Amino acid sequence: MEDAVAWDRYARRVSDWPRVQLHVVTGKGGTGKSTVASALALALATRGKNVLLCEVEGRQGIARMFDVDPLPYEERRLTTGLPDAEGGRGVVHALHIDAESALLEYLAMYYRLGRAGRALDRFGVIEFATTIAPGVRDVLLTGKVYEAVQRNSRNKGAIDYDAVVLDAPPTGRIAQFLNVSNELAGLAKVGPIKSQSDTMMTLFRSPRTAVHLVTVLEEMPVQETVDGIRELREVNLPVGGVVVNQVRPRDLAPADLAAARAGTLDRERIATDLKSAGIEADDALVDGLLAEAADHAERRALEDSQREIVAQLDVPSYELPRMAGGIDLGGLYELAGLLRAQGMA
Repeated sequence: MEDAVAWDRYARRVSDWPRVQLHVVTGKGGTGKSTVASALALALATRGKNVLLCEVEGRQGIARMFDVDPLPYEERRLTTGLPDAEGGRGVVHALHIDAESALLEYLAMYYRLGRAGRALDRFGVIEFATTIAPGVRDVLLTGKVYEAVQRNSRNKGAIDYDAVVLDAPPTGRIAQFLNVSNELAGLAKVGPIKSQSDTMMTLFRSPRTAVHLVTVLEEMPVQETVDGIRELREVNLPVGGVVVNQVRPRDLAPADLAAARAGTLDRERIATDLKSAGIEADDALVDGLLAEAADHAERRALEDSQREIVAQLDVPSYELPRMAGGIDLGGLYELAGLLRAQGMA
């Protein structure tokens, strides 16, 4: 993890998203969007902001990421950011949102149906309502996120957050998930739920929101990112940045990569280097190393071609390295620092 002096340097960097209060993080499965969302929340907290990190997919990914007990439908303090340049530090809270609990809270808050709402839950009415109308489920999930951003007098004693980070559904569903007003068009023409969805869309389509997309440098995730940006723009949802995750280290010079791809690496030199390191350099070992070098060079060429596609998307992009030892809290702080250094937070 980087020391306080380095973090002070990050704290003086200007964010690309100074007006954004709601950061929505999406990405194809396997690209590490939950990791990026967690690192972004930490990066924002290191700027001295109080941050709420939310998830809506029922996987308890935040709890596993921060190595805490499974989260209830209740805002819980997770950790603090490192001190910023002025010595302040923000706090990261977390919230696991499920549609049934969100509906019960909605009924209690707006209709004062406390006990009556719980009685409906016992009869299975809430599960029936959220299952038969998926659009309603999304309104309830996003409605809680909206409430966290737009706190009002109905939620007395609640924490006012400077920023909310949403670990959102995958890229293929993100436009539908956020475009709740359109999804409800065939279900509710009028009424409180329709009114609430329309109100939420004013936030989701405003400069206070940014939808960030996470990808890795492979063809399918990059293409899904391209498609996701197009779909978001078609429904007037604000595209944020692209985070290229799990980037391999650039530890070979371009000339060596070209030679590895062409199969012209100096075999004798490799054998000599192995012997100088005390390793018996038989033909099988050298052949295996040459094959691995060729595979690595091909992978790097593919990554470079996908990086060019990302560069042409006309949105800010950020890169995070592959973490060889896996992701723990220390690794999240390291990734948070890299996001800060690149201006994402």
